[in-house]
Amino acid sequence: MKIVLTGGGTGGHFYPLIAVARSLKKEAEAANIARLELFFISDDPLDRELLIRENIKFIKIPAGKMRRYFSLRYLPDTLKTIFGIIRAFWWIYLMMPDIIFSKGGYASFPILLAARVLKIPVIIHESDIVPGLVNQWAGKWADRIALSFVESANYFKNKNSAVVGNPIRLQIIGGNVKEAIEYFKLEDNSPVILVLGGSQGSERINETILAMLDQVVRQYQIIHQVGKNNLADVLGRANVILAKSEFKTRYHPYGFLDEGELRDASRAASLIVSRSSSAIFEIAAWGVPAILIPLPTAAQNHQRENAYAYARFGACAIIEETNLTPHLLLAEIDKILNDQVKLARMKLATQGFARLDAAEKIAKEIIKLGVHE
Repeated sequence: MKIVLTGGGTGGHFYPLIAVARSLKKEAEAANIARLELFFISDDPLDRELLIRENIKFIKIPAGKMRRYFSLRYLPDTLKTIFGIIRAFWWIYLMMPDIIFSKGGYASFPILLAARVLKIPVIIHESDIVPGLVNQWAGKWADRIALSFVESANYFKNKNSAVVGNPIRLQIIGGNVKEAIEYFKLEDNSPVILVLGGSQGSERINETILAMLDQVVRQYQIIHQVGKNNLADVLGRANVILAKSEFKTRYHPYGFLDEGELRDASRAASLIVSRSSSAIFEIAAWGVPAILIPLPTAAQNHQRENAYAYARFGACAIIEETNLTPHLLLAEIDKILNDQVKLARMKLATQGFARLDAAEKIAKEIIKLGVHE
């Protein structure tokens, strides 16, 4: 069986696809499928080495961003998409996969267009409350639609859709506190704050943490994923800020946290500060209270919608980026961590949101539709 996975190159698309790929291997074995071939087709693999380890073949198809506003990038992006469509038709025609699973995003458009014309079965998944442009289009004809939020069903009326949650890599769940203390060189008696700005980091969150760093490390320990391209700058500035601080060993910046590091860091964390992409499903699975800072420039304002949907469960606090200051963030951290009743309620609330079987459910439907078609 040949299965194509496609979606944008961000972590919010890439890692759920990896989670589904892992479940597909298990489901294929259970269904006695002799040979399973997995392909990831996109403009950017994000983590090529991970694809190799998972035995997923990568095929690069260029795609340009779809814009609803004027930009000097409009023409080159359009030409890139046209070239991508030509390549997508060529690859899909030669490959003739049994089924295509898409996470959406502009990078998936050429593949989905080829699939529609060549009548290849398609399942799409929408991570956000407000679907992106490509998923709104594909949702009109896709064979199956998997949703993360109940509210998203309003955009796919009278379609074969189901709310399954967002696929999560089970390898990032669990962890060991003792191992985390040893690996991150943590203290036993000081709360740990895990700061996540997405797979590429967040400049605004990084700046805010650095601005409050000298004060925050007096009370808390920080494990901070700053983004690979930002590590040298953040580390250099942090060393200057904390040069005379007796608590400088409480700050632990990392360019990127791999699955094992993320698993242990989340286990040790008392609180998480994060953007509100599909990472909120991982945060819920960890059962850790959070402060979410939605990205205001996210398409369809989806991060803000996601954050407030999660907040309705009572598992997080929200700070709008326009209001984000070091003083306000530290005050919110203090407010949560100094109130044990509130902390316990937030932890309990995460359980109502997390769906650990999303990848398994999607994989079963992919295999089922692929075999029957």
